[in-house]
Amino acid sequence: MTRVCSFVLTSLLALILLLVGSTTAQADSSLTTVRDGQLPATQAEAVFALGGHLLARHDGQLQLLSADGKSWQAVATPAGLQPAQIRSAVSAGAQHWLLIDDAPAQLLPVRVHSEQLQPGAALALPEGLQQPVLGSLGDEVMVAGLGSDGLPQLHVADGQGRWRSLPAWLGNAPPLAVQGSRGVIYLADTAGQWQSWSKDHGWQLLAPADGQILPGSLRTLGQAHLLMLVKQADDAVVLRSFHTITGAWYSIQTLPAGPAPQQIVSRGNGLAWHQDGQWLSSEVEGSKHLLRNLDWVVIVLYLLAMLGMGLWFYLRDQNSNTADYFVGGRSIPFWAAGISLYATNTSSISFIAIPAKAFDTNWQYLTNNLMAVLGLVFVAIWIVPILRRLDLMSVFSYLETRFHPAIRLLSSALCIIMQIGARMSVILFLPALAISTITGLDVVWSIMMMGVFTIIYSTIGGSKAVIWTDVVQVLVMFGGALFAIGYVFWSSGANLPELMSAASAQNKTQIFDFSFDLTKATVWGFIFLVVFDVVLTFPKDQVLMQRALSTKSDKEAGRSIWAFAAIMIPGGFVFYGIGTALWMYYRDNPERLNPLLPIDATFPLFIAAELPAGVTGLIIAGIFAAAMSTLSSIINSVGTLISVDFYQKLAKAPDEKTAVRIAEWSGVGVGVIGIVIALVMSRYDINSLFDVSIELAGLLGGGFAGAYTLGMFTRRANAPGVAIGVTGSVLITLVCWWFSLVHPYFYLAISIALCIVIGYVASLLFPAPQQSLEGLTIHGTKKQQQPS
Repeated sequence: MTRVCSFVLTSLLALILLLVGSTTAQADSSLTTVRDGQLPATQAEAVFALGGHLLARHDGQLQLLSADGKSWQAVATPAGLQPAQIRSAVSAGAQHWLLIDDAPAQLLPVRVHSEQLQPGAALALPEGLQQPVLGSLGDEVMVAGLGSDGLPQLHVADGQGRWRSLPAWLGNAPPLAVQGSRGVIYLADTAGQWQSWSKDHGWQLLAPADGQILPGSLRTLGQAHLLMLVKQADDAVVLRSFHTITGAWYSIQTLPAGPAPQQIVSRGNGLAWHQDGQWLSSEVEGSKHLLRNLDWVVIVLYLLAMLGMGLWFYLRDQNSNTADYFVGGRSIPFWAAGISLYATNTSSISFIAIPAKAFDTNWQYLTNNLMAVLGLVFVAIWIVPILRRLDLMSVFSYLETRFHPAIRLLSSALCIIMQIGARMSVILFLPALAISTITGLDVVWSIMMMGVFTIIYSTIGGSKAVIWTDVVQVLVMFGGALFAIGYVFWSSGANLPELMSAASAQNKTQIFDFSFDLTKATVWGFIFLVVFDVVLTFPKDQVLMQRALSTKSDKEAGRSIWAFAAIMIPGGFVFYGIGTALWMYYRDNPERLNPLLPIDATFPLFIAAELPAGVTGLIIAGIFAAAMSTLSSIINSVGTLISVDFYQKLAKAPDEKTAVRIAEWSGVGVGVIGIVIALVMSRYDINSLFDVSIELAGLLGGGFAGAYTLGMFTRRANAPGVAIGVTGSVLITLVCWWFSLVHPYFYLAISIALCIVIGYVASLLFPAPQQSLEGLTIHGTKKQQQPS
């Protein structure tokens, strides 16, 4: 088998060298274009933006711009509102606010419904505030101004209309504009200062805008950009963007010479303003980067290589038995099983999301990898040898041996449901969405390519094909990732120490946070997470455990976990390093960002827009590899559970040949169901479906993880007590879900803890287990281990 892997890898390496030597990157200077337009003629004295609506004031009357943007339509003025008193407006989430210049000044909440204004209860401004400027901070409204003593003041009102004061900005100059973005407040003043405030760092001066930001023009654009009009020293007015992650400015477009724009408001993905008797607008547009022919050649060759490996195993092992198909004949080398464990654990979501996280923040989430290694050490020494010595094919067989067959069947069924509904479909859909957003490749085609090819090679080749293709896919992932990092360094023209020094100065490589702030990603939080998400859930994870069960002995199984742990640390540094490299690249090349894309699309954008033809295809193949390695593991593992836990357990006269066929066709069915759910996701609300998958995993999976904990770590736990513990934990967690008592990410930990406590206490009410527990608990595990 190693000869086949070597041939595939050598071919891919030769392909990389050919691509690098024969292609160049795309040379477009900017990924952002501007669509200029003109609003319908109006004699309005002022126009205000209310979210996606424009409200005009003319001759004491109010008008709304029609949905098609072609005409102004009169609307009834709410009782008690004098249109002439409207000074400015701001939108905070779904709520719109009008600043009313009354005695005293106040904010009037309004909603636009059926082309009508619906006012709420007015909110008085903080007493004595002068020259107020409005802004938004998420769903909250902000007001900045000068107090009666002439000193700056900044106040924020929550959804209940309660004001709270924030520290005043640096200097005493009056504010020109204020706007929040992702929890950080940005403010420009009349002295030309541009500064930001955050809870952790307070006020900080930033690189100035190279001119004066025009009042009313500051707005958010996408997730990480601010857009504004800046009047330069030569009186030229420029449409500029500020990237809140890298702190880089970019001049998008210079407006035609003429009088300075007045009455500037937000409009779509841009701005609108009054100039020379006309209402003009400019909206920012992004672009997509279609895959080139060479990219498609690389992707197709990669998919065919995976298919070929599956076919090779099928032709070689046509008469395989259940052990060959389910656990590779228990002949897999520990290092290959360890690599497969890493591939299975690292989905395409991680391939895309981890670089985005490091690009956005720093390396603090790398602490999870480091803490997970400690958890895996415990798993390798105490847990895996227990299950491997039992020669299991399904990890749920342990629950039958330790407790009762009914607990085994129920837990296996729930595992199948969660793997298909809460994991497989999401892993198929999210990378397909990211690739589609950047390249224009249809989501359906991405899902079908990944799903169909994975179904074929994983079902015909069995676990051997899955594990050995995982080995190739990990190397494809790492090859693409390392090439991306190297390309950033090469294209920047700077040396590594210089770039790393710049990143370190901005805390982009910070890892550890030892504070006790529960709202942050601290070391203590990751320790808690590892205990519940690695140590206590590993035994019930058929997808991961099946790799360890495929090794030659319990000692080799433990070594596979050690290999997995050894890969996690350098793997983490590679993918977090991509994020830092992207931060360096886009800090120096802000014009290459598409401000309309989400932060999670940063790495796919870099792949599609910056890398040479062919190399783009290879790294997209790497994203496919990250998805397909996890998908193939799920398909193979679920097929194993259906065959082993249900067919072989419930059939009167099961035979090995039928068991293999059932596993193969079950894998096909599981894959098809996963594809269908992923296609349904592409038509509906992405976020809600993804949240549902997280909730399902926590609601239904935690109880049985607690059952393994009770079985392996205690001698007193028995079947009735564990059944009560599992049932009680699921019911109480459902209550937490029903009343939204905690965030869904806590469901898993809560369910496990409840099962352990309730199950152990309930076990004390029943007789202690009568059967021998030899080899079923960690007590005496080391003594039971024999050299292989």
